[in-house]
Amino acid sequence: MSEDNNGSQYGFGNASSRYPYYYGKGGRLVLVDNALEAVNKGSTTIGIKTPEFALISSHIKPTLPLVDPNEKIFTIDKHIGATGAGYIADIEQLIEEIRLQAQKHRLSYESPIDVKSLAKHLSTYLHNYTIYAVRPQAASIIIAGADESGLQLYQVDPSGTYLKGSGFAIGNSSDNALEEIQKGYSKNMSIEQALELSNSAIEKAVGERSVVESGIVTTKDGFKIVKY
Repeated sequence: MSEDNNGSQYGFGNASSRYPYYYGKGGRLVLVDNALEAVNKGSTTIGIKTPEFALISSHIKPTLPLVDPNEKIFTIDKHIGATGAGYIADIEQLIEEIRLQAQKHRLSYESPIDVKSLAKHLSTYLHNYTIYAVRPQAASIIIAGADESGLQLYQVDPSGTYLKGSGFAIGNSSDNALEEIQKGYSKNMSIEQALELSNSAIEKAVGERSVVESGIVTTKDGFKIVKY
């Protein structure tokens, strides 16, 4: 291969060609943007937190006849659950990663892991994919849990960015779903009202009545998967 004018054998002689697989116009991470596009085509997925409980819900997409739908709500530990949007294989790999981290913490410290530590671990795990020219995990994860600090809700995206809040929406038409959540959210709502709100937000995003799987976590009862 011939060298360019700057003497670089591989075309790395200037800033625009140095990392062709990393950066696009404006310094955006091309592979991460592609992963986020995949997330935006995934199942509409919701997270809602009040002072009394945290809720995660996800749209169960129709499948081919005789094919069972994929699991969308996952138990991480007795006090933590998670869900995600994007490629299901990537979601499941990330779920296994945080399950393993929760188990390691219990074995090492004989206590349950706090939710923030789990979110930060997943953030670091995903960020490591952005350092090298490899395909990032095409999945965003919502984690809901209860620990000594109270109820917690986090969202972690393919770049490794993590956010803490009381309401999240990811996946297909997530902007529409989040708008519905913002309109109907109240910190005094009951679990039944939150389930109805998450279903309504998903239906608005999808455009029709949908099958939804949910999980609820409280400080008293821990995490449970529910059908609604």
